Formats: sequence, C-alpha cells, structure tokens
Amino acid sequence: MSALAEQVQNYLHVRRALGFKLIGEGQLLANFVAFADAAGERTVTTRIALEWARLPSSGSTNYLSRRLRAVRSFARYLHAVDPACEVPPLELLPASKYRPTPYLYRDQEILELMATARQLCPPLRAVTLETLIALLACTGLRIGEAIRLDRDDFNPLLGLLVVRKSKFGKSREVLLHTSTVRALTDYSERRDQLCPDARELSFFITTRGTRLKHTTVYAPFRTLLRQASIEHPSPTRHARIHDLRHSFAIKTLLGWYRDGGDVAARVPLLSTYLGHVDPAATYWYLSAAPALLQLAAERLEFATGGRL
Repeated sequence: MSALAEQVQNYLHVRRALGFKLIGEGQLLANFVAFADAAGERTVTTRIALEWARLPSSGSTNYLSRRLRAVRSFARYLHAVDPACEVPPLELLPASKYRPTPYLYRDQEILELMATARQLCPPLRAVTLETLIALLACTGLRIGEAIRLDRDDFNPLLGLLVVRKSKFGKSREVLLHTSTVRALTDYSERRDQLCPDARELSFFITTRGTRLKHTTVYAPFRTLLRQASIEHPSPTRHARIHDLRHSFAIKTLLGWYRDGGDVAARVPLLSTYLGHVDPAATYWYLSAAPALLQLAAERLEFATGGRL
C-alpha cells in the first residue's frame, strides 16, 4: 500500500468515526489513489486531481464536480500533515445549481417493471428485484436504505420497517400498508426457501446469499427499463431507480391537494416519513411536477379570492 493510500484510509477512518458513511467517496478516492500512484505522484496536486476528475468523457457536470469534491475534501485533511499537498480551488469544476427534473413513474409502468422482473432467472433474483421495486415505489425509501435493511428491521406484527443510520446518520421507523407487510412476508418466506444458507442477514439478498450493492441493482434495473420500454422524455436524461422515491413523494402531495386537506400541515409528516432533515427538501417537489404547481396555484388563488 502506498503512502497516499494509507493517508486515504486514515482520512476515511476519521470521517467515519464522526458518523459519515462515505461509501461512494471511499470508492472514488481508492480510484484516485490508483491513478495518482500510476502517474508517480506521492501527494495530491491540483493538476493530477483535475486530470483524474475529468476522466469520464461522458460524465455529467455534477458527477465530475463530485469527483473533484471528494479529492478536495481529502486534500484539506492531508495538507495538515503534508505541506506539499495542494488543495484544488473551489472554482474548478463547479456543480450545476439546479436539480434535474425527476422521471415520474405511472402506476402502470411500475407494474410493468415488476412483471418484467418476475421473468428473470434464477427465481431468487426475480423475486428480489420485483419486491425491491415494489417497496421503493410504495414507501419512497432511498435505494441505499433498502439494501441496508437487515431481517430484524422488518416487523410484520407492528407493520413497520426500521431504517437505521441513513442519510445524515438519522434513523426512523417507516409504517407499512397491510399489503406491503404481506408482500414483504411472502418475500421473506420465498427468499429463505430459495437460499436457506444465506451468508448475510440482510433482508434483500443476491443469488450468492450476500447483501445487494448499488452496482448489482442499477445495471439490471436499466435492463428492466429497456424491456418495459420506459424512457425519459428528455433525450439527455434517463429514468432512474431513485425516481421511484420522487414519484412516491409527488403522488402523495398530489393526493393531498386533490382531497382538499391542509397540505402545509401535512408536509412535515411526509418529510419525517421520507427521512428529510428539513421540510424545505420536501417542498422542492412542488417545483418538480407541473401538476403540483398548478394545484398549488389554484389553491392559493381560491384562498385569496382570485387576488394573486
């Protein structure tokens, strides 16, 4: 292991001890160290960091910015013990200041994704992806939260999931509909039949009995999208598995506006359910869906007697 690789391990250990997961950042920094070692660099320089960050020729502005941001954070730590280390300036590869419009899955499209997943082989892979898609669609869980679930995080008697140490180190309980409880119970039984000697106690498992990873979900999900003929209307965007979360949030808000309830009073409840730290993150969905903006405008116009 090179000296730079050891410093990365020390940096990650310190940050993780403070409660940061840094899973993606850890993978990026390992890749950066391999690149720097191959180039004969013994510390971080702005040139090598920028050269590495720009490697994916098809990478989005935000992704390239994220790559450089991971190195910049590490460089700040390293500079304290290595004065030769350079911290890349903040103005290099800035991130875009907008959030891309999510793809909103129709109910029929979600059913088509589940039906397509059901045809996969072997059977354990099929039932795992089908149940995972259904759970994300009906609870709005983040994909990382779903794949981190352990078996004892599901309580069928109380009808809830315990999401432990998710984003920002927060944990929460997610109440489930009775149909969801039944589906998860069926999956648990089927999973144990197909893989009675699983190597890990994770709720969702691979055909090898191990915990799912992002990479083992993203690729097959993209295949399912193609097979179900689901495409983002924008030629530069793609439907994502994370958009199931967005779809859940927006459909919930749409339902509240249409039933005439007090949406402002309910938004904090949705924020808590989704694991948002600030309700402002939940209000973003108002601008993400034209239908929501229209309903919100109609509600405001009615409340003001048409005086906007």
